[in-house]
Parts: sequence; C-alpha cells; structure tokens
Amino acid sequence: MSEISPEIKNAIKGAIKLEINGRKFFNHAADITSHEKGKRMFRFLAEEEVKHLETFSQYFTKILGGEDWKQHVPGHELQGEAPLVEKLKQRMKNAEGTGETEALSIGMQLEMDAIRFFEKAAHDTDDQTAKRIFMQIADEEKFHYDLLQAQHDSVSKSGFWLDAAEFKMDGQW
Repeated sequence: MSEISPEIKNAIKGAIKLEINGRKFFNHAADITSHEKGKRMFRFLAEEEVKHLETFSQYFTKILGGEDWKQHVPGHELQGEAPLVEKLKQRMKNAEGTGETEALSIGMQLEMDAIRFFEKAAHDTDDQTAKRIFMQIADEEKFHYDLLQAQHDSVSKSGFWLDAAEFKMDGQW
C-alpha cells in the first residue's frame, strides 16, 4: 500500500461528503420539483455527483495501491441521510410556495462550497494527479453553479424552466 498523506486523507473525506450530500440534495430537489425540466436538471446534477465519486474512487484506489478508499471514511458517513441534507430539506419546506426557487439557491450554495473546497484541496496538495483531478472537478462544479444561476434567474423572473437544448452557456463562471 502506498502511504497516503494527511491532506489527501482529509481531501478524500471532504470530497466524498460533498458529493454524497450533493447527490442526496439534488435527488430530493428533483422529487419536490413539479416541473419536468426542473426535475431533469436536478437529476442530471445528482448523476454528476455520482460521476465525481467514481473519479475519486478510481484515483484513491490507485494511490492506495488497490485498497478500498472507503476505509478512510467511517461507514456511518456513507449511510442514511446526512444532517446537512436534512437541514437543507427543512429550509426548502419552510420556503412555502417557493421551494423550487429555494432549491436552486441552496444548490448554488452547495456548488460554491464545492468549488472552494476543491480549489483549496488542489492548492494544498503536492500530488500533481490529485491537484489535476481537484481542479477538473472544481471546473465542473463551476459549470453546475452557472447552470443553477441561469435556472434561478429564469424561474424567479419568468416562471419558466430552461432546458439544455434551449440555451448555450459560455462556461464562464
């Protein structure tokens, strides 16, 4: 087994928590969203979080010499509802009549937190592969933020959900 540095261990834990919380939140947002385009967008974001977990799994398994990376995260953190997701669900429930707009706002905050986390993780590691992966994921999170921002602007000003085929984003954050 390769020796794993403390910053990579912390990055593993933080990355997994972010992606699991994000997936659970976006699936919940899809469940409560009544508009089909909104449901599709939230499901897309939930699947993106799964792809990120797969990327981390491949990388972390490689650096750990084939060992399962999950050993670095206590099992209870991977099971059941995360306290953060429960808190966000309650926040949406409290926003009576504006739950979908609140879900977009919460999603934007989650993506902003993820961007900051992955940029910091990239900055804090000397491992060039990890640095590249963290920056790649940060860039994907920026796109997700832009998507959520565009949706929020559209829904809050016009009441219409956008669809991927109906607009093009320049990828600028």
